[in-house]
Amino acid sequence: VYPGNCWAFKGHQGQVVIRLPARVYLTAITVQHITKDASPSGTIHSAPKDIAVFVSLLGTSGGALGVDADREEETLLGMFSYNVEKDPTQTFTLKNMLFPRAFSQVKLIVKSNWGNPRYTCIYRVKVHGKMENQKASTKGQD
Repeated sequence: VYPGNCWAFKGHQGQVVIRLPARVYLTAITVQHITKDASPSGTIHSAPKDIAVFVSLLGTSGGALGVDADREEETLLGMFSYNVEKDPTQTFTLKNMLFPRAFSQVKLIVKSNWGNPRYTCIYRVKVHGKMENQKASTKGQD
């Protein structure tokens, strides 16, 4: 993780859809930014602040039947605040209890940043969970 080597988007809001390599029972998401010490300006105003995580209910096992494929049906799994005063790598637990099923993609929406009006940077995103075909006894798979 080096200054400037990030996924940057214009303004203080943006979104990304992450396609997972397999269907996953989601448990948490990790977001990483650089530290103030690593920043050439000594500030990290481009760090994301308010983040929402969504999944699509279309195409999931036990999902809605007869739903128009053009209509997006998404469910919020959590809203979080990335805190620039804490560790640069922060993990947030997702609320997948209401939808205990595996998903093949995750949408991360950045609703605000820490004050940079021109751009927002995300250095790393990790999605945690158990793959759909994984044995229940297996631990530590991300």
